[in-house]
Amino acid sequence: MTVEHEFFFISVAAEMLEVHPQTLRKYERLGLIRPSRTVGSMRVYSREELERVRLIKHLVDELGINLAGVQRLLSIAEVMGRIRPLLEERAINTGAGRRQLLAEMRRLSDAIDL
Repeated sequence: MTVEHEFFFISVAAEMLEVHPQTLRKYERLGLIRPSRTVGSMRVYSREELERVRLIKHLVDELGINLAGVQRLLSIAEVMGRIRPLLEERAINTGAGRRQLLAEMRRLSDAIDL
């Protein structure tokens, strides 16, 4: 079974998401999304990137969170995604697992500005 990856150029992605292409460029500039690039440096968006933009739109439009808050929330979510597997008993019982967990906890603390 082969897995096909769909990619969309910025104009198509913007239309699908009902945003201006400049909005996608701004999100990229802020580090909120990371579209791939073609050999000619054209931005292409995967389905995952489109879902991430939909999440950003939801946070901004429906929950009223500003882009700085969105950056922080996404950063926290990414760290939590890396922490979850480290909390498994066999991972946490190794020295390397504990060190990695501590490093991620520091990143989490930095992300929430403690």
